Amino acid sequence: MPTIVFASPKGGAGKSTSAVILASELARKGAAVVLIDADPNRPVTAWARRPGKPESLEVVADVTEDTVIDEIEAAAARVPFVIVDLEGTASMTVAYAISRADLVLIPSQGSQLDAAEAAKAIRLIRQQEKAFARRIPHAVLFTRTSAAIRPRTLQHIRGEFETHGVPALETQMHEREAYRAVFSFGGTVDNLNASQVSGLEGAIRNARAFAAEVVALLRQAQAREAVA
Repeated sequence: MPTIVFASPKGGAGKSTSAVILASELARKGAAVVLIDADPNRPVTAWARRPGKPESLEVVADVTEDTVIDEIEAAAARVPFVIVDLEGTASMTVAYAISRADLVLIPSQGSQLDAAEAAKAIRLIRQQEKAFARRIPHAVLFTRTSAAIRPRTLQHIRGEFETHGVPALETQMHEREAYRAVFSFGGTVDNLNASQVSGLEGAIRNARAFAAEVVALLRQAQAREAVA
């Protein structure tokens, strides 16, 4: 079953937020999902302790360098989707998780500093491709962007990635109060109260679009493998 890994050497890039939103959306559609919290800070585990976690979404914590591969393989054997949230650094845990990925998403804010960190993650992915003699599909996910403004810097960075053959999702994870609220109150964006959280409808549409594009990427990767 597909394993989706969120990886970036930079802390604060939006890995945990994106992982929780994606996992929640897949669970909302009825899929069983295992979300592996391999970040030593355990942000996903803290979210899962709050009320409102979807019943079909299981969070696995206390994952280490020694256990991450076993946890990924065990989860992939029993549920349709496995999502892995990793620490914001380059480590053997990150490398091991990437080696088992069917899709690696690289969260990056729209700055040159973040773009340079995303490039590091891509180099690590390519190292794992060589080590395991397999293609590992990957794409940059722009995070914490504005829903209303398209800065020239972001457009330039996207163009640079395209020039160098680095795919990027069309959908961006916008800066949303609703995404912060999920980690404060628990649950999913659908559980939030529109009278208490601004821009909730936009956040829900954004989350839906993000999940739909990820599923489409997975299907494309599976189709390429079937042809090969």
